[in-house]
Amino acid sequence: MDNLTRELTGYNLYTTDLALQEGVRRAGAGMHEAELQAYGALLGSEATIRMAEEANHHKPELHTFDRQGRRIDRVEFHPSWHGMMRMAREHGMITQPYSDHRPCAWTAYAAAFSMHHQVESGSQCPHSMTLACVPVLRQEPELFDALAPKLFSRRYDPRDIPLEQKDSILVGMGMTEKQGGSDLRTNTTRAEPVAGGYQLTGHKWFFSAPMCDAHLVLARTAGGLSCFFVPRYRPDGSKNAVQIQRLKEKIGNRSNASSEVEFHGAWGRMIGKEGRGIPTIIEMANITRLNCVMGAASLMRQCVTQAIHHARQRHAFGKRLVEQPLMQNVLADMALESEAATQLMLRMAAAFERDDSPLERAYQRIVTPAGKLWTTKRSIELSAEAMEVFGGNGYMDEGPMGRLYRETPVLSIWEGSGNVMALDLLRAIAREPEAMLALRDDLRQGCAGDAVLRPHVDALDALLAPGADPVLQETQARRHAQLLATLIQARLLRERAPAAVADAFISSRFDHAHGRIYGTLPSGAALPAIIDRAWPV
Repeated sequence: MDNLTRELTGYNLYTTDLALQEGVRRAGAGMHEAELQAYGALLGSEATIRMAEEANHHKPELHTFDRQGRRIDRVEFHPSWHGMMRMAREHGMITQPYSDHRPCAWTAYAAAFSMHHQVESGSQCPHSMTLACVPVLRQEPELFDALAPKLFSRRYDPRDIPLEQKDSILVGMGMTEKQGGSDLRTNTTRAEPVAGGYQLTGHKWFFSAPMCDAHLVLARTAGGLSCFFVPRYRPDGSKNAVQIQRLKEKIGNRSNASSEVEFHGAWGRMIGKEGRGIPTIIEMANITRLNCVMGAASLMRQCVTQAIHHARQRHAFGKRLVEQPLMQNVLADMALESEAATQLMLRMAAAFERDDSPLERAYQRIVTPAGKLWTTKRSIELSAEAMEVFGGNGYMDEGPMGRLYRETPVLSIWEGSGNVMALDLLRAIAREPEAMLALRDDLRQGCAGDAVLRPHVDALDALLAPGADPVLQETQARRHAQLLATLIQARLLRERAPAAVADAFISSRFDHAHGRIYGTLPSGAALPAIIDRAWPV
């Protein structure tokens, strides 16, 4: 026996994920299952896993000029990147919630997005932004009607040509600037009216992703910050004056290109009302934040899968790692966190499907920032713990854990870091008090039978207290977000997961002795059953 672990390939990401399958069926999305099964098999194939590795090994390259000296600002990608992008486009995943008119398209999208993200995360950045641009572009019906067939297309078209000539398109974002970052009110990029549109001058510190066919950009007009649709090519077919200064050297997400750009009189078209750029963009951010929750859930799922797969094969101190009680505690603890994130992801996606009540608005507007803050933070911790299961081999870049570990922090930072999410939670509650009351009442009903949870639900009243000290509220905003997210996860697990899973989650997550390291589940937890549910292979 060489005691070496077989690489995890040739498996179906959908049929091996019991929590995901159950969630899809519970939501009524069974009509999408055949496609999800087929996509799960394709993603888990050896060829796809190799393709994802190659896409991250061969990073995108910026070509600013052609060999005659003409400015081209073109980003070139390895064929494996295009292979991953083509898979998602042909599956119909990119704009599925808007292009697929069957019921429960949001749930099916969440399942497909999370599976793809487990195998290759970088390609999900332009996909996420393209989906999120749809409700924004709908504010301009004439423009949207022209773009919709290309946004909804299942044909992948990577050509750098005017979008009118393309079979399909991607739309990115250009919001932040180096002097302000998340404080978009400090943006200085200017937009001056010209015949047929606006002319933009300024810079963007993060312009994601530069190979997209167009971007939604914030720029300042006489009426204030406004939103603009800026294509790579002007209406006359000439290259737009968007100059890529450099590609960012990121810690992770290496397959995807993120850039810094300057606008030298770039042509753009205003979207929405003048001076209402930030509220216009918030509609987009709500969806991309949901995608961050999906991404965190997916990375946790893949980390747990890899860790259990390794522990079932690796022997140490006379028996397999998975047979050792302390390792069982670690694996089961991570499995609980993974399923809790999956259940939260699916419930949030369902709310985007049916925005028809205060409770559903609560999941869209209030739970989104809290869930994004909590799951992305937890994914960072979990990926490090999963790497430790492998020991020294986990720290080597030849294996899967290094890339998974490097992918997790961007989800916590992108679309608003932890403090931004916590403050947005408070703002959302202030704007939607009726929705927060509906959420609290739903939690009270769902947790009424659990003596451990009831006092924690009562503690949510602090978020609704009239006349509360705003400084104290802000100081405690992360604590509020953590409590809200874990209570919702507990409520969902109690309703949707086996008793062994819900009991272990609740008895640990609401016990101060559990702490923040994995592997501290209390005695009596059904460790083998939890592990077998997480990876039933």
